[in-house]
Amino acid sequence: MNETTVLLTLASVHFVALMSPGPDFALVVQSAGRHGRRTGVFIALGLSLGILLHALFSLTGVSFLIQQHPLWFLCIKLAGGSYLLWLGVGALKYVMRHWRQRHSLGAAPVAAAAGSASASAGRALVKGFTTNILNPKALVFFVSLMSSLVPVSMSTQGKLMALLIIWGLSLGWFAALAWLLTSQRLQQRLNRARLGIDAVCGGIFTLLGGAIVLQSLTMALT
Repeated sequence: MNETTVLLTLASVHFVALMSPGPDFALVVQSAGRHGRRTGVFIALGLSLGILLHALFSLTGVSFLIQQHPLWFLCIKLAGGSYLLWLGVGALKYVMRHWRQRHSLGAAPVAAAAGSASASAGRALVKGFTTNILNPKALVFFVSLMSSLVPVSMSTQGKLMALLIIWGLSLGWFAALAWLLTSQRLQQRLNRARLGIDAVCGGIFTLLGGAIVLQSLTMALT
């Protein structure tokens, strides 16, 4: 395949992967619903930078070395699983706290408390970046994607273009998702369903994080 075909194939596969529900998708939905458009966009930027770094590490062989070194890969999986678990437990605690408040004080105080919650741009960016870069499945995905689609003989310009495409698609998709979710009409619906969204996202993070940690500990003990 010529470089143009390689880049088009890479863009297509990556875009399909972006649309697949996962921790990144759930984080954008949760953050945009709870904190609003600005936070959602910075979450998207952080996620896209994490994806860019994964792609860069895969192209340079760093991710492959990590994957082939059992101890390093185990540490990445434990860190990533623990972080997702921490996010999930935190979201579920948030849901329980406001659920109890709603049933003891009524719905108005809950809405005020949820509406007053805000995250700084820096914290949102770091949260998005950390969620993606510590995801061991993302590391494995990009090693597979780059090794199968990007030939070693590809020019430096072509590889740089591949990185730009991956980053641009990632930022565009997650930022568009955050923007769409915080439109006036959808924001009203999200406000009504905020605790439900947090409960679902918290459950996703907890299950994924717990599964990764359990799998990692099992591997370490065998």
